Amino acid sequence: MAINVAQTGAMGRAFDEITEPMQNFIAQQHMFFVATAPLADVGRVNMSPKGYDSLRLIDSRTVAYVDLTGSGAETIAHLRENGRITFMFCAFDGKPNIVRLYGRGRVVRAEDTEWPELLDLFAGSDVLDGAVRCIVLSQIDRTSTSCGYSVPFMKFDGERRRLLEWADGKTDDDLDAYWADKNAESIDGLPALD
Repeated sequence: MAINVAQTGAMGRAFDEITEPMQNFIAQQHMFFVATAPLADVGRVNMSPKGYDSLRLIDSRTVAYVDLTGSGAETIAHLRENGRITFMFCAFDGKPNIVRLYGRGRVVRAEDTEWPELLDLFAGSDVLDGAVRCIVLSQIDRTSTSCGYSVPFMKFDGERRRLLEWADGKTDDDLDAYWADKNAESIDGLPALD
């Protein structure tokens, strides 16, 4: 169902779900971006690029992605604090297009009851060979499209394998130690991984 077009400006349209054309567009993208922010007005807004085969559209209002180990844990900390999340997908080839998904997300960890079922969504994906910290599960309540006329053309040459190679050499204890050192809190001091 479309939302009033006047709400989004002349070049965009808004909806209350992930439409079929959006789903098809998202499935063709090699990367996406995730943005979150703390509640404090002095807190830092975070935007993270995501690659690999790490995203699943569960239905027209539910998205999950595998969150891999990184040098920080801003998304996790912000979701724990307030749940707000925005996804953005850009066409770097073909017809210009941008799709944004707005909603509320939460972190699902290996000890949570939903973990096995969500992990099954990614069966066969190389992403599971990496250091999976959690799965981010998001309920989407607004989506939008815009033109993407200013997004440059870029050629996809392949995935970077470095994170997966780094994870290959780590034991569970190594990862726990890394998460405790690098991912325990956000840069603003919010709790991230326990």
